[in-house]
Amino acid sequence: MRVDVLSADGNATGKQVELKDDIFGIKPNDHCIYLAVKQYLANQRQGTHKSKERNEIAGSRKKLKKQKGSGAARFGDIKNPLFRGGGRVFGPKPRNYEIKLNKKVKKIARNSALTYKAKDQNIYVLEDLKFDAPKTKQFVDILNKLELNGKKTLLVTKDSDKNVILSIRNVAKANSVNVNSLNTYDILNANALIIVESAVEDIV
Repeated sequence: MRVDVLSADGNATGKQVELKDDIFGIKPNDHCIYLAVKQYLANQRQGTHKSKERNEIAGSRKKLKKQKGSGAARFGDIKNPLFRGGGRVFGPKPRNYEIKLNKKVKKIARNSALTYKAKDQNIYVLEDLKFDAPKTKQFVDILNKLELNGKKTLLVTKDSDKNVILSIRNVAKANSVNVNSLNTYDILNANALIIVESAVEDIV
């Protein structure tokens, strides 16, 4: 599959790049995509949630009233979970939500996501971007020329260019990622994928 390389003005430059079928034209595996997205979202969780149980509450251990004869239900100390301010029964504890996933499964998932984007013709290849200074307006102009302004857009760059990152940071629904950090979730979460020309080789 060959795709035209576009300039920052949105016009074809006359050059083309090859999007190899073993990456952008495979038979998509939806289950691998599900596992990769599940792993990505799980790994974002901090797992620092915590509530105090009965033995961690500050308070007296004295029995509030005698066991029998009051006509009411029996209970022990003020830290009883039934009371306001008491401990919580089986509350959340800090835990690690990370999920292990084989590299081959992650690769299949990423290639499947790229295949879906290629089939829907939502992949744009741009000439390498070079901003002399952080200019949000400059990147918005590029999105306008590509008719992508207002859509979820992911810019895939070869290197982490500070000026490009700062230029895209304040654009609504737009994000940038280094080609080495490209993952299945980011690909699927974007309506359109803008890949700079030099990053296509790294993906392949």
